Amino acid sequence: QVQLVESGGGLVQAGDSLRLSCAASGRSGSSYVLGWFRQAPGKDQEFVAAISFPGGGTMYAASVKGRFTISRDNAKKTIYLQMNDLKPEDTAVYYCAVDLKRYYPTSSLTNYDSWGQGTQVTVSS
Repeated sequence: QVQLVESGGGLVQAGDSLRLSCAASGRSGSSYVLGWFRQAPGKDQEFVAAISFPGGGTMYAASVKGRFTISRDNAKKTIYLQMNDLKPEDTAVYYCAVDLKRYYPTSSLTNYDSWGQGTQVTVSS
């Protein structure tokens, strides 16, 4: 099993930046994918970004491409989500998730096996 712990959420103003972290622990194998999803109040959970280990391939949702950057620290089994130019519509609980079956990033929620508890990001206008 893989355990995921997110951190870095908070309350910011529109246009600000925020960086989220997700630390993975436990047995993950040599190839896996870590991703970020988010869920706004009253909406379905949606894909944000994902990155593969060890290859480093990335995938982004169209709504965040150019504003958000996903990165990783292989040694720490940690990923980061740098979020710039935040908008009120980015307000959501952000979840980290792991896909243990693939070595390339995907956006489908059902591909991910384990999830973190989430961290709240609130962007005021």
